[in-house]
Amino acid sequence: MTLFLGVDGGGTGCRAVVADASGRRLGEGRAGAANIVTDLDGACANILTATQMALGARTEMATLHAVLGLAGANVPGYAQRLTAALPFATTVIASDAVTALRGALHDEDGVAAMLGTGSVFASQHCGQVTVTGGWGFVLGDEGGGAWLGRNLLGTALQAQDGLVAMTPLLAEVIREAGGAHGLVEFARTARPGDFARYAPRIVAASGDAAAEDLLRTADGWITREIDHLAAGRADPVTFLGGLGPIFADRLAARYGSRLRKPLGTGLDGALWMALQEARHA
Repeated sequence: MTLFLGVDGGGTGCRAVVADASGRRLGEGRAGAANIVTDLDGACANILTATQMALGARTEMATLHAVLGLAGANVPGYAQRLTAALPFATTVIASDAVTALRGALHDEDGVAAMLGTGSVFASQHCGQVTVTGGWGFVLGDEGGGAWLGRNLLGTALQAQDGLVAMTPLLAEVIREAGGAHGLVEFARTARPGDFARYAPRIVAASGDAAAEDLLRTADGWITREIDHLAAGRADPVTFLGGLGPIFADRLAARYGSRLRKPLGTGLDGALWMALQEARHA
């Protein structure tokens, strides 16, 4: 029996699903982070762990036809190195932005804002896919969880120095770290997912001036990306990822009737692409 594998991997976790040729799902699995730029070897190990969990004892991995949507796949070279290390019968590696876009829209026109640990944006118009962002939180990923968390800690240090107003949230994160030097020590070894764990607290800190300022700044970057990709068209807009519903709500007044619920997730998109690959082979 021919089996198909879809994988969705980002800075926080990795999910895999195995299905038969009809699209019937046979199993799913989860594992750790799968950003192939941040940690290629770790991503490979986590992909295989999630795949084995999804596959169970049905067959060998070498028989699977796979599409993987992975954070970092837009950076040349990493996808090729990972492909060489994977045992699947066929392997297509795409940006997680592309698989998320396909999961959300299938073949329909529109713009997708993917807001999780990182941020990446994609549009589909007359079959043409365009992707922006997704460059990692050191240089970009504006509006993503890691970006929010990093900026929260940076703002806390500015408040410690008296350069901006101290707020309850800022004081709390400084206290929890054991002081300003504790924040610096945390940041020295922290990965994107570690910074992203602060994002829910920013969202929950209603009325905190620092949190509100960070969220407004994120709103501005997100709308800039969406409007750039829409290119003046009134295309549908969909929000994905853990922070997607938060910003969909925050920006509902701006996009109004253009807002659409996604048809599915990035994992759904990877599996959909794997099945489409087979049907058009």
